[in-house]
Amino acid sequence: MDYWITRFCFQKALAFVYLVGFLIAFWQFKPLLGEKGLLPVPYFLQRVRFKDTPSLFFACSKDWFVKGASILGILLSLTALTGLSEGYGLYVSMAVWLGMWALYLSFVNVGQLFYGFGWEILLLETGFLAIFLGSSDREVPVIIIWLLRLVLFRVMLGSGLIKLRADRCWKDLTSMIYHYETQPLPGPLSTYFHRLPVIVHKSAALLTYFVELALPFGLFGPAIVRTAAGLITAGFQGMLILSGNLSWLNYITLVLCVSCFDDHFLRGFIPLKVPVGLEAVPMLLIYPLVAYLLVLNIRPFRNLLSKNQMMNASFDPCRLVNTYGAFGSVTKVRREIIIEGTEATEITPDTVWKAYEFKAKPGDVKRCYPLVSPYNYKLDWQIWFAAMTNYQAEPWLISFVEKLLQGDKASLGLLKMNPFPEKPPYFIRGLLYEYHFSGPEERKGGIYWKRELLGDYFPPFNLQ
Repeated sequence: MDYWITRFCFQKALAFVYLVGFLIAFWQFKPLLGEKGLLPVPYFLQRVRFKDTPSLFFACSKDWFVKGASILGILLSLTALTGLSEGYGLYVSMAVWLGMWALYLSFVNVGQLFYGFGWEILLLETGFLAIFLGSSDREVPVIIIWLLRLVLFRVMLGSGLIKLRADRCWKDLTSMIYHYETQPLPGPLSTYFHRLPVIVHKSAALLTYFVELALPFGLFGPAIVRTAAGLITAGFQGMLILSGNLSWLNYITLVLCVSCFDDHFLRGFIPLKVPVGLEAVPMLLIYPLVAYLLVLNIRPFRNLLSKNQMMNASFDPCRLVNTYGAFGSVTKVRREIIIEGTEATEITPDTVWKAYEFKAKPGDVKRCYPLVSPYNYKLDWQIWFAAMTNYQAEPWLISFVEKLLQGDKASLGLLKMNPFPEKPPYFIRGLLYEYHFSGPEERKGGIYWKRELLGDYFPPFNLQ
């Protein structure tokens, strides 16, 4: 089998995902994790060791250095995306992919809860294998293609098994009745998916079982079976992209699906001319890597077989091999934290409160559901999780409120709208609402959400 076109498509798609990741770091890392961020990296680095959490930011964690690292990551991503790095041979190509991986590992390993998602470590595991795929003037090491399929196998099977072992709603096939409305960030089409008949929702749950539990074994079958499994998996990911905003989780899974297709199949869609007389990548680089990764794979596979299966966890500090899973539990009711401020120095029943609006999460009932994936607004995601607990369990959220009371420009930059442009409010409070999609008639009137006040999430705070 030939995989030159496969590698071409895979590298371009993966470079795009890397680019998105570094753009997020460029815009959001400073207010979230910078020297004066919500969870400052300099303090975090005082509590951990380099060997447990390797990161370039042990050398310097100043904001200017972190910003420079994100810019370098953006440039390397563009170099790989445009193919510029391929023009200088194998070792330059490997250096570019190694640079992206090392830089992104540095962000993830100090990112704490803001980088604690499965798509972050999946990008690192996939990106590490990409280092050894070779440049366009070399043959593709087929064994790396098989390792990429192994990653896809673990991603899909892990997601299926966690559903079997976790929330009962997956067993009684009712999960999809709730999912579209209660997922972290619904998209423009989520409400239409939500209003499909119950029989369609139950059929979707059965389809999920098939795609995540049975189909992954086809990834190791003959070419025709493997291609069919890759196409169905890719189509499944496409439906998930349409139904909501899950950052680049589905996009990176689509990238892995490319490994299921050989040049014979792809040539029908991408008529590229494959060079002849290609040199092989030195196997001295490949064989030790393969042996080491196969040993590392033992723990993720043991985890898959465990009744106490972990979801989205790493087994080594460099995130070379991980375990994955998504939506093992499905939230039945959507609760949203609405943060409000007032300029009044005393609170009375007549006090006027103004709400802060976030860039992606629901707030104003007249705001349409946004399309933001594969970009990810990390603060919006964390507030979705925070609504499931209490504010005492979320110290970063209290830090965010303090920043708003101070009028911190970096923190305000994470928001869509600041209702206090002249000076910060004197008090800030958090209210907890239950949200539901509005009906078709209400949407015609510009109302996209219905909500009911449940009570206070946190009491009014001021800087004192």
